[in-house]
Amino acid sequence: MRSIFIKEINSFFSSIVGYVALLVFLIACGLFLWVIPDYSILGYGYAAMDRFFELAPWLLLLLVPAVTMRSFADEFRSGTIEWLSTKPVTTLEIIMGKYLATLALIFFALLPTLIYVYTIANLALPDNTPDAAGIIGSYIGLFFLAASFAAVGVFCSSLTGNQIVGFLISLLSCYLLYSGFEHLSRLPDLSSGIDYYLSMAGMEFHYNSISRGLIDTRDVIYFLSVIVLFVALTRFSLSGRTRDAARQA
Repeated sequence: MRSIFIKEINSFFSSIVGYVALLVFLIACGLFLWVIPDYSILGYGYAAMDRFFELAPWLLLLLVPAVTMRSFADEFRSGTIEWLSTKPVTTLEIIMGKYLATLALIFFALLPTLIYVYTIANLALPDNTPDAAGIIGSYIGLFFLAASFAAVGVFCSSLTGNQIVGFLISLLSCYLLYSGFEHLSRLPDLSSGIDYYLSMAGMEFHYNSISRGLIDTRDVIYFLSVIVLFVALTRFSLSGRTRDAARQA
């Protein structure tokens, strides 16, 4: 699993796509937070990270599928998935090696955004310091959200040998899981009590809950369940494709 993890990191940074994906994410964060008037912290008038944590899920919605789209699609296209299956590693170890590499890349993308916390803390008045608990909780929620997006993205990549198709399927799936249930819960016909439970089924509800600064075990269990579910689905998908390849051989 360690060798697969290192291979994924190296292959990501060996192409310009990896650098472009991270650079676009960081530039977009900077533009929205400091330049674009309707979203700028300077225009907001308060020394708070709220704007960043409102925008970050939507930016990750683009970044994570871009990172995961080649996880298995590239292996299927080049035929190296058969080579991997002959190595002394299990299917789960292959999946976890690629998944953990994706998490590491997401961590590297989020790490530079800590400079925003430092900048805002210095801009704030002495009696109006940023809410440390809320910021820590929001970063934890953001990482759980990105980890769930990564699990979905790796699964979607295992469904196709085309990276672009994998990206689009992952993008749509992450959007539906993040915001789809929230939009469904707002339909007038579903406002008789089921709307709350529909909202709870979506990632946005649990991300917003953690972002308040209080880590609820129910939210953590939700995100861990999503991750485990899509890792299991990826394993099932790969097993099916391996059996089909064996029959054709």
